[in-house]
Amino acid sequence: MTRFFHVSDVHFGRENREAVDWFNARVRDEMPAAVIMTGDLTMRARAREFAAAAEWLESLAVPITVEVGNHDLPYFNPFARLAMPYRRYRALERMIERPLDIRGVSIVPLKTTARFQFRTNWSKGHVSRHALQKSLALAEAVPAGGVVFVAAHHPLVEAGTRATSRTRGGRRALEALAQAGANAVLTGHVHDPFDIEHPVGERTVRLIGAGTLSERTRDQPPSFNEITVDGTSFSTRARFLGEPSVAL
Repeated sequence: MTRFFHVSDVHFGRENREAVDWFNARVRDEMPAAVIMTGDLTMRARAREFAAAAEWLESLAVPITVEVGNHDLPYFNPFARLAMPYRRYRALERMIERPLDIRGVSIVPLKTTARFQFRTNWSKGHVSRHALQKSLALAEAVPAGGVVFVAAHHPLVEAGTRATSRTRGGRRALEALAQAGANAVLTGHVHDPFDIEHPVGERTVRLIGAGTLSERTRDQPPSFNEITVDGTSFSTRARFLGEPSVAL
């Protein structure tokens, strides 16, 4: 069996220090095969927030892949957002949208953020055709019998949580990824954990969302997901700060 820790929305600048320290201890003591971080490392994409995020990720000492969240794009500087939105990510560059292949499990990144959208709320998700094609190429290259997890920030379709993603192109992306062999899509953004089955044609894809380690909780306390893979089957447990874990 192989265990992964799926964490999201730490929001350095508004992180819950107790929750981050608790997560660090769990990684140190339990040594998951990898950490999958699905975005919103920072609160306002400030340099000091990225510095804290980089230090945190480096300290975990396990393989890591990181998705970019909407809070990780420059908030107060429109020029930086449009011209060089990921400049402050350079310290984390080797982890960003990094495919991982670990013991029969392939982690495929999918970008769901956009520098600009033709709608007022740019925090919502967007899957471009270019981003989707990159992810499809990675998924289709996985050998037969392998487990494929797609990692993105925004849920591709709504999962019944209080917060929403309203991801443009999300349903199209989910259908294409299912056809390419994806077994699950791991996301963040909504700050509450979930694991639901979603039928796509003749296949079923699991939609798995992680909670938050920030002060910005919604319906559930700070948490992360533990995903255990056994052959081609897998299970998810939400592990809550100060409370028993819950099978999703």
